[in-house]
Amino acid sequence: MTNPIPPSGAALRGAVDLSSLVQRQQSAAAPTGAHAPSSADRIVVETDDAGFGAVLELSRTVPVVVALWASWSEPSQALLGALERLVRARDGRLVLAAADADRSPQLVQAFQAQAIPTVVALVAGQPVPLFAGEQPDDVISQLFDQLLDLGSQHGVSGRVEPADGETEPAAEPVEAPLPPLHQEAYDAIERRDYDAAASAYRTAIAQDPRDALAVAGLAQVNLLGRLAGKTLDEIRQAAAGAPDDLAAQLDVVDLDVSGGHVDDAFDRLLTMFPSLDADGQKLVRERLVELFEVVGTEDARVAAARRRLASLLY
Repeated sequence: MTNPIPPSGAALRGAVDLSSLVQRQQSAAAPTGAHAPSSADRIVVETDDAGFGAVLELSRTVPVVVALWASWSEPSQALLGALERLVRARDGRLVLAAADADRSPQLVQAFQAQAIPTVVALVAGQPVPLFAGEQPDDVISQLFDQLLDLGSQHGVSGRVEPADGETEPAAEPVEAPLPPLHQEAYDAIERRDYDAAASAYRTAIAQDPRDALAVAGLAQVNLLGRLAGKTLDEIRQAAAGAPDDLAAQLDVVDLDVSGGHVDDAFDRLLTMFPSLDADGQKLVRERLVELFEVVGTEDARVAAARRRLASLLY
């Protein structure tokens, strides 16, 4: 595990509320057949709930950008064009999987998408939040470069050759074995045993306190463990109903970070901070430090939050 790629600023620019779409899909007919990767185009493919297993498997060889879009959303149609152009420019080192939200309600729920368009990535089967709404090409390009770096760290650095009408899809993975404890943690995450994953990362840190990937991995696993078994609605309802309940606010902060709403998460905690007692402030400081690792310690939003926290402390 390593730091997720942080979403860019203005993460919801051009986005629309998805709640009505989800309700519409619950009453609609079941989606039609899956759109698995096609021999006609291996770089840009269509997918949906039924065909997503093929996309997950592909992400073990090459990072996959997943775009949740809808025909009724002009911003998402425009974004698809930009994503396709920038993915193709990577010469098969990335694949774009476009999922129509109208036919993919399970994906909408799984990725906690609250807006259309929403863009996430998959690396070795693990989701990596990117952004929601429209973004300029230079921001997307920078995120894609970071995604390729992340894939390389996990040995997911294959290449998909464009179809030529004669050859089969070709992707040559570059194997880069993880250190044993990191592999142990990764395997535990695969089976959703977050306690075991956290234990492996803690052991790695004890053996090498400078193991930055283990520190970041532990922070991510702790976040996943705190969110396990909870639903988006219950977390947000609890936080809205009890604005002074620190535990409820910490839950919604975890949810916001997992969904890419980093600025909202940091602002929520830092706004509460002055009104908390000493124990509450200690808990918030510890949670912020952990979330800084999840977002990425070099991220500009982390630097801004650190400065704001320091001003509150001193």
